[in-house]
Amino acid sequence: MKRFEGFPGRSEFTPLPNAFFSDVLPRITDISELKVSLYMMAMLYRKKDYPRFVTFSELLKNTGLVNGLKGLGESTEATLRDALKMSTDRGTLLHLSADNGEGTEDIYFLNNDAGRQAVAKIGSGELKLTGLKVKLPEFAGPEEASDIFVLYEQNIGMLTPMIAEELKEIEKLYPGNWIAAAFKEAVLYNKRNIRYISKILENWVAEGRSDGTHQRHPKKTDSDRFIKGKYGHMVQH
Repeated sequence: MKRFEGFPGRSEFTPLPNAFFSDVLPRITDISELKVSLYMMAMLYRKKDYPRFVTFSELLKNTGLVNGLKGLGESTEATLRDALKMSTDRGTLLHLSADNGEGTEDIYFLNNDAGRQAVAKIGSGELKLTGLKVKLPEFAGPEEASDIFVLYEQNIGMLTPMIAEELKEIEKLYPGNWIAAAFKEAVLYNKRNIRYISKILENWVAEGRSDGTHQRHPKKTDSDRFIKGKYGHMVQH
């Protein structure tokens, strides 16, 4: 192994979020995921255009990353795809697929405020990417789901008795179109869990939805409906 000779006196630095060290790094067990996560943040930091994203093709052209992934799997490309999926599933990165005119191009954003806002704007059609036609994540809408349980299983995961109880309470508290919209947003942001969906609905109750609707108590039957229920802590401030 060739020994590293040390950092030069004047070096450029790439800032990393503190949450990466406290919440992400301790959970990473795969070296390829770690390498890809670090290279992604470095590449995104150097981007100047808006929105900041990195394509799979760009990653494959990064010599340092490619060399660092050699020998970690059957092929460098397969190792890279697996590492990106792990990073996306973990929530470090946000992923969208796009048509570049010649085929499918995978694009990745950092899962921070700027990245989430960009993905949301792309999803709503407010933001277009030059030369890319984005394919939005699949979502089983209310017309395909007979009830909130099917909606959960088709978009989030396996239903458990505890989650079923939470879903029943959510269904009592919020309008059906709000629930479907919250599920869709969770899918878009790749935040497929009941806590994220509940938080979306809670925020909409407090602040109103971005579509202009504002219902402090969407299915209110008395003034204390939200704070008297079993899950009243979800909407208390």
